[in-house]
Amino acid sequence: QVQLVESGGGLVQAGGSLRLSCAGSGRTIRNYYMGWFRQAPGKEREFVAAISWSGVSTFTADSVKGRFTISRDNAKNTVYLQMNSLKPEDTAVYYCAADGTNIPRTAVAVPYWGQGTQVTVSS
Repeated sequence: QVQLVESGGGLVQAGGSLRLSCAGSGRTIRNYYMGWFRQAPGKEREFVAAISWSGVSTFTADSVKGRFTISRDNAKNTVYLQMNSLKPEDTAVYYCAADGTNIPRTAVAVPYWGQGTQVTVSS
């Protein structure tokens, strides 16, 4: 199975940018649909973005559309989430997700998770 490790989180002011990375190990991520979810305190884990095996198809939640971009580099076994124009409501722990069968759109169905990285946006 694949292991996932996120990095790139931190504290940023509103309007700023961050790029999250998710590095795969154990197995190549080339065989997986990949995604990003986030979970704020007291809230359920929610879908942010997902990407197909090849990277040709991407899916983005309405709440971040136009601000966040998911991409992947299969040669580096890494998935990225570029986050621009960050807002305080984007504050959450961001999790990388992998699924060998389906586009990861629903948290309960995702088989593989990273440990998460904290993103805090100050106003």
